[in-house]
Amino acid sequence: MRAALHRPLPTSAAGPRRARRAVALTAVGALALAGCGAGSRTGNENAAEVDCEVEVSEPTTINVLAYNSSAIDPFTDTMVTSCTQGDVTVEHEPIDFAGQTQRTTATLAGDEGTYDVIETYGYIIPQLGTEGSLQPLNEYVDQFGEEYGLDQLNEGMREAMTYEGELYAVPMQAQMFVMAYRSDVFEEQGLEPPTTFAELKEVSQALQDSGEFQYPLALPWLASGDLATAYDAALGSLGVDYVDPETKTPNFDDPLAVTALEELKSLTPFMDPQVTTFDQPAVQQQMYNGDAAMAIMFSGRMSDLTVESNTEFAADFAFAPPPTVGDSGPQYSALSVDGWSIPTNTAIDPAVLFEVIASSVSQEASEASVPAAYPARDGVVTPDSGPYAEAAIDAIDNAPPAEPFPWTAPIANETLPVVAEVILGQTTPEDGAARMQEIATGVLAQY
Repeated sequence: MRAALHRPLPTSAAGPRRARRAVALTAVGALALAGCGAGSRTGNENAAEVDCEVEVSEPTTINVLAYNSSAIDPFTDTMVTSCTQGDVTVEHEPIDFAGQTQRTTATLAGDEGTYDVIETYGYIIPQLGTEGSLQPLNEYVDQFGEEYGLDQLNEGMREAMTYEGELYAVPMQAQMFVMAYRSDVFEEQGLEPPTTFAELKEVSQALQDSGEFQYPLALPWLASGDLATAYDAALGSLGVDYVDPETKTPNFDDPLAVTALEELKSLTPFMDPQVTTFDQPAVQQQMYNGDAAMAIMFSGRMSDLTVESNTEFAADFAFAPPPTVGDSGPQYSALSVDGWSIPTNTAIDPAVLFEVIASSVSQEASEASVPAAYPARDGVVTPDSGPYAEAAIDAIDNAPPAEPFPWTAPIANETLPVVAEVILGQTTPEDGAARMQEIATGVLAQY
């Protein structure tokens, strides 16, 4: 699950149950070029060259933990290529998201960690901040903020990386759900991009009936991770939080919690039966191969679809905001803010690490990341910044609000197996929601 910050929504759109804790993201500025690089599958030719001279008293190796994707690589590559000079060496080993998650847990668990800079997400900041696993960064913002132009980082993204007034990560970029679809197929069939789940099922049925696609819809519903994000997105689209923050009671006994499970399961006839084994790269592959005609996944995966060397259908992909689960309200979406954090158990001077982090989110690095990423720096992305930029901006405007509390991630992780059982038909949505209520109540007892 990777929910983070969201823009505020009017009461009529979000519904009475969904808490209004949103913050604004802006999208104005200049068109920039794409970037990808060191640690990525495409080499590091497009890493930004930025000023990154830091002073150390002895040869120092900085180990960076970040997962490998076209949206993250530009920032990691900038760190590696620009900050490796003199007595400083920055190293980053390519790794997938699951591996990154496992190594984050491991490196933060001991008195001494393996990594000195780690990629973190808005939804996990409250938990890690509460545990004392991350270095508070306010003093370094005060010291270096003007030099690195950190006041130009989007306020909403900075808030997403802040807990109880303390910044725990320098925001790098945001990702949100975007729909990709085969415009050639849609035009041939006389179809329009769906704006609701009801329309999504109608379009999927039409594509299935055409005989061209056995499973026209592809979603990342990996049972060990992505499926938690999917359920949270569906629940948020219906206007319901995991937890009522005022009473600290779970909301899985709300009838709409059952509806969210039912709506997700209703999509399974249009997806490969192995859907609970698919992460985002697997969904990309379905689109590359022409096995599916629609996909909904994080925006950081969209640029890859437009690369001709990846797929013969590169010129045929078009993009739209994700649909709503009901007839109105927030979209089926999760907005994730990625950033750089410094573990408290690193042996390297946090001031040195902060300068390395700050250099990687510079104007030049941010511009180089577009259109693969949606950078945190204001004024970089416009509707003309890439083929999916307009859809991404719409998705930011209409994503469900976040739940910035330390219990959000544990509840998501511990209820995930139940969501998988419902999707696989091993338990009913009603029984699943009841079990999730019990699990969440147990988690909240710790707080």
